[in-house]
Amino acid sequence: MTAIDVKPESSPKSKSERSATTGGTILRLLGLLIFTAFSLFFIYLLLSDGYWPLAAIIAVITLVINYIFLRPEAYPMRWMSPGLAFMLLISVYPILFTIYISFTNFGTGHLLPKVQAIEVLEQRTFLPEAGGTLTYTVFRNDETGEYALWLIGPAGNSFFATIGDELAANVIGASDLDEEGVPTIIPGWTRLTRAETVRNITAISQNSFGREESAVQLTGRLGQAAQLQPRFVYDPEQDAMIDMRDNVTYFADPATGFFTSADGATLNPGFQVTVGLKNYQRFFADPSYRGPLLLIFAWNVTFALLSVIFSFALGLMIAVVFGRGMPGQRIIKSLLIIPFAVPQVITLLVWRGILNPLEGVIPNLLQNIFNQPVGWPPFLADPYWVKVALIVINVWLAYPYFMLISSGALQAIPTDMYEAADIDGASPWQQFRGLTLPLLLVSVGPLLISSFTVNFNSFNVIYLFNSGGPPMVGTSTPAGHSDILISYVYNLAFGRGSNEFGYASAITFIIFLMMIVVTLFQNRRMQAWEETTN
Repeated sequence: MTAIDVKPESSPKSKSERSATTGGTILRLLGLLIFTAFSLFFIYLLLSDGYWPLAAIIAVITLVINYIFLRPEAYPMRWMSPGLAFMLLISVYPILFTIYISFTNFGTGHLLPKVQAIEVLEQRTFLPEAGGTLTYTVFRNDETGEYALWLIGPAGNSFFATIGDELAANVIGASDLDEEGVPTIIPGWTRLTRAETVRNITAISQNSFGREESAVQLTGRLGQAAQLQPRFVYDPEQDAMIDMRDNVTYFADPATGFFTSADGATLNPGFQVTVGLKNYQRFFADPSYRGPLLLIFAWNVTFALLSVIFSFALGLMIAVVFGRGMPGQRIIKSLLIIPFAVPQVITLLVWRGILNPLEGVIPNLLQNIFNQPVGWPPFLADPYWVKVALIVINVWLAYPYFMLISSGALQAIPTDMYEAADIDGASPWQQFRGLTLPLLLVSVGPLLISSFTVNFNSFNVIYLFNSGGPPMVGTSTPAGHSDILISYVYNLAFGRGSNEFGYASAITFIIFLMMIVVTLFQNRRMQAWEETTN
């Protein structure tokens, strides 16, 4: 008889196992439901305030998380979902938002979305000509510190106004009125003197007193309050702000991002609008912007290139010298790593003091050697000397890194290749040029590319040493002779009295594209070099 293979039937899951699986599924779906509900509420708040780019990325994250937890084929990604969500929010969103801002007028006067700009304008008030003023006396609650006003109208009528309510004298238990018509005692409240009122006038003025429909506020004159009216009212049908005081209509202008009247007057603040390629046109076409940018870009490339070349050359030279068995090389190498170990901020501030033309060590030494006056060389004021100083400082900061990686790469070169070169009669220079350097660049080449990118955006060195100075004369935007593109963008966005975020974002995106092109070009060159050496 032929034996028949009988496959054992899989035993059905026990009741406890099915219960645990069902319970886990319910908890997972409940957690997903809570997360989705919170995200939708957050998206609603963002959209109501006009922050749709952030609302869009939150919506994308919500959809991705729901897909991962609801689709069986996406099960392995569940453990990666928190990291994926943070990557989209912290890494991807800033890049996309910067690109979006580069196509807008986001900057000084246009910092708010349209919804919030309307809210700011609607909060402004005025005193109508027909509205009578009231005299007030300030009282402060003994327990809460809340302020209230005893108000006397033009007709002699008086009442007690707290924040949100109006009360008659008999309700609050006020005592007899003095000669000014103000009660001397109100139980639970302390009457402020004129001097105390002046000291607290800022805090008092931030409140409205009385019921919402008839609330009063302090006017500009001490001792007077009035029922102020909203000055601007938004009309959605006309998409305009109506000035209730001057009876002027300001229509929303999508080209400029301002509410503008017929005679050209505008309301501040403005609002964000899309301006298309306007910021990029300023970068490429406007001579007043293109002039300093060409100088800044040329210096940026020169600074990054010379920093890499000199720091690599110095680091390689030290690595080669100490690779020949020099005594005490471990101690000396440890000392040479100090510039790399000390925090960069401290090193830059020390260098700024060393190169100070008035009292720095190096300028004083050079003044004595070359018999020059005090203030020479002008490392902080002259466009050329400050660039020399920055390259020297950057080389000092970077050479220990290249010394370390060059030392490691030199150890990987087989010694028998040098022995063969000695037999062939190659000199030390020929060995270095034809053997050491080509083999070293194969392993160090990618690091040189990344180092160029780092130096191209070396903001700390430029900003902490001289803030990009000395300033260029006659430029439309704040620019310095030692500025690189990243420090120039920073000054446009945050410094020197300028807040042109849209234009700064456009330059940032251009720098990003330039770095991609430079990296691809250098990577291709390094691949060609590797193929040649192999």
